[in-house]
Amino acid sequence: MRNATMLRAALGATLFAATAAWAADAIYMNPSEVKWGAAPPVLPKGAKMAVLEGDPGKEGPFVARLMMPANYRIAPHWHSKDEDLTVISGTFYLAEGDKLEKKHAHAIKAGGFHHLPAQTHHFAFSKGPAVVQINGQGPFDITYIDPSDDPSKAPAKK
Repeated sequence: MRNATMLRAALGATLFAATAAWAADAIYMNPSEVKWGAAPPVLPKGAKMAVLEGDPGKEGPFVARLMMPANYRIAPHWHSKDEDLTVISGTFYLAEGDKLEKKHAHAIKAGGFHHLPAQTHHFAFSKGPAVVQINGQGPFDITYIDPSDDPSKAPAKK
């Protein structure tokens, strides 16, 4: 009986400490407060990105949103860590594979979710404007299947 009481007390203290730590870092953000900027150069031009929590460039959890125009496409690639994606608005198309074959894509509509294990070869595109939320562990990376698809490695235009 005494061990059970001590276990409950220890568990309660742990839960209280975890809840207190979580509450200390609480973030409240309405859509008008999201700060959008250009997406990083490893993504094709035309998209905007907003980091809601954490730092995708560093170790640790992060939450970011990607706003894409109509007819945006991300060539086949993979990530070194798992990626969880929630469609906020529009429809986002995703499929696994080394070639961008649109007929195999899954149309994920607003409110839909997609989990992608690390190192899964995949591609994505939009037909209309779309916003997705990315939850992951940093540092976030993209390795293109065909290195010539990497917009950050494109030769400078004259």
